[in-house]
Amino acid sequence: MSLIAIDGQEYEFEDANQLWLASWHPLSESTIAGKRHGSGAVCRTIDGQIVLVSQDGVKWEHPAGRTEGDESWRQTLGREVMEEACAIVVEAKLLGFILGRCVRGHEEGLVLVRALWSAEVMLQNCEPKHEIQHRKLVGDDDCDESIDYPWEMAPIYNRWLTESWLV
Repeated sequence: MSLIAIDGQEYEFEDANQLWLASWHPLSESTIAGKRHGSGAVCRTIDGQIVLVSQDGVKWEHPAGRTEGDESWRQTLGREVMEEACAIVVEAKLLGFILGRCVRGHEEGLVLVRALWSAEVMLQNCEPKHEIQHRKLVGDDDCDESIDYPWEMAPIYNRWLTESWLV
């Protein structure tokens, strides 16, 4: 398995008793078909620390969430980063898209598309109001080890992290 996702290469993983195929798509494919499933970002503070969030203080992830109403990808990103990480997006660069296809389970046939970003953020006082209750800052070297995701998705997460470092 490649350590970095190749454009369009599908990676199989299970989630909630369903089988999914996920693939990375570059900006040139921004018209890929599927249901908008929100935005997520590798968020960095001005001093280069990466912001991670968690519901339980054990499983950590990048701030991300679903689109509400007719929000743009960028509007979703700003709202979700504020809700989950208590941070303001100062600058953001769209890196690509992840497409997920459910191939077995109760959502079989569903195709979801999420925008993946790199963002510089300004932290605010952390006052959780939604499902996310915890925020922590990590360095580049600790980021990959801190994030909880299906191991089969490592190439996609590695690409997201790698491309965010290049910004």
